[in-house]
Amino acid sequence: MSNNTKLPSFPASLWKEQDSPNTFSPLTEDVLTDVTVIGAGITGITVAYLLAKEGLKVALLEGGKVIGGTTGFTTAKLSSQHGLIYQNLINQHGQEKARLYYEANQKGLSFIQDCINALQIDCDFQTLPSFIYSTSKEMEQKVEEEANAYLKLGINGGFAHKGNLTLPFSINNAVMMRDQAQFHPIKYLNGLLRVFTKLGGKVYEDTRATDIQADSSVVETENGFKVKSNHVIVSTHYPFNDRNGLLFSRLHVERSYALAAKTNEKNIPNGMYLNAEKPTRSIRSAPGPDGKKLLLLGGEGHPTGQNDRDTSTHYERLVQFGTRYFDIEAIPFHWSSQDIFSLDNLPYIGPVKKGSENVFIATAYAKWGMTNGTIAACILKDYILNKENPYTDLFHPSRNEMDFSTAKNFVKENATIAKELIKGKIKRESRSIEELEYDEGGIIQLDGKKVGAYKDKEGTCHILKPICTHMGCDVIWNDAERSWDCPCHASRFSYKGDVLEGPATKPLKRVKS
Repeated sequence: MSNNTKLPSFPASLWKEQDSPNTFSPLTEDVLTDVTVIGAGITGITVAYLLAKEGLKVALLEGGKVIGGTTGFTTAKLSSQHGLIYQNLINQHGQEKARLYYEANQKGLSFIQDCINALQIDCDFQTLPSFIYSTSKEMEQKVEEEANAYLKLGINGGFAHKGNLTLPFSINNAVMMRDQAQFHPIKYLNGLLRVFTKLGGKVYEDTRATDIQADSSVVETENGFKVKSNHVIVSTHYPFNDRNGLLFSRLHVERSYALAAKTNEKNIPNGMYLNAEKPTRSIRSAPGPDGKKLLLLGGEGHPTGQNDRDTSTHYERLVQFGTRYFDIEAIPFHWSSQDIFSLDNLPYIGPVKKGSENVFIATAYAKWGMTNGTIAACILKDYILNKENPYTDLFHPSRNEMDFSTAKNFVKENATIAKELIKGKIKRESRSIEELEYDEGGIIQLDGKKVGAYKDKEGTCHILKPICTHMGCDVIWNDAERSWDCPCHASRFSYKGDVLEGPATKPLKRVKS
């Protein structure tokens, strides 16, 4: 990696650098409200805003800072083109449900655009076509099948002429979806937050929910205070109450990477792009802090905590791709995020389980949370207001999703979790703390016990018990993010042990050296 394309020492999101969210105080007393929303990302903020507009009292709880999770680390495409999915949806769910999925995401996109116009939110919204292209013979056939699926479903798009794609490399073919969009997610959600608080909505940061008493809709928090309401919405990306309905056995999580690079603007293609092959390459543009256009590249997904130890290689591959084809000059921002998938690749939106009609979840957006997360908020609002919604059955968490394909996914995912659990317990480490380099972390032996240690740039060692507080799997060191990641259910912890991403709600235990 040349000096001019060297990554900054620590990851930073373009969106968070340009527009920091508002700050709010933590919960300091017990609260009585109509609805408790847990998790202040795109789903939580949107549904809180919608319910406050209806005159309900809403408390929005966030374990860290608002928009501090996946929503602040997205590539921020507003699109119903979620990879080559529509032919698969037809095969698995039938034509009617495949069409409903497209309609739902289009409504999510339209909702965002309507809010931007009505509330006059300046968030770099831009309408653009979205393309999926192939560079191999095998995927060329898949792209053709997808274009035919668009025709069957009446999707606004289809085969794209190669001349419409302004890419700097040759492709075999492409499928296009018209009138999609891109935006700045934090600027947009800050706009909704401002209206929400003006309507009387309450936001509590640094208030991590740790338990829900489902029978009484009481949310318990790490601070020791409780929130009592009629309804509870869990929009924490990975639901922390995932034992309900055995959710943990029906979800899997991937981590992917992104960077924002400087290059000559003539090198940046017009539109949004995704390749059909693996590894994924996502391409779009975005205005930088100085107003000049940046190139955004994303991809390199892998199961969280189950990859090789040197996770920084994923960033390096994106840099190589950008250097080769787009002549990138510098990389001021790079970041990563997690994405959750269901067994049948449709989100889970609705009551967490039958008989718990007062506790709702929204999860498993499969990398496309901007539109899926928005329509989830609209569906959840209708549940609470007891209104009909055309998408409730499609996304219901208790839907019957077990066919041959999903059963195979279920067995494979849970076998992997069992393997990771056992592997972590039997693996022996021989390194000592003295062998760690500065700014290096890993599993070591300390006084005959296995511990997790990170030696920072000043030489201070941060030592933890490397056991995930969710269900007891051994965590592994993520060198790219300087975090401890769980290979079983994808909880993540800082090098100091603090929870970064759930489902875990408790920090890793610290060990005295």
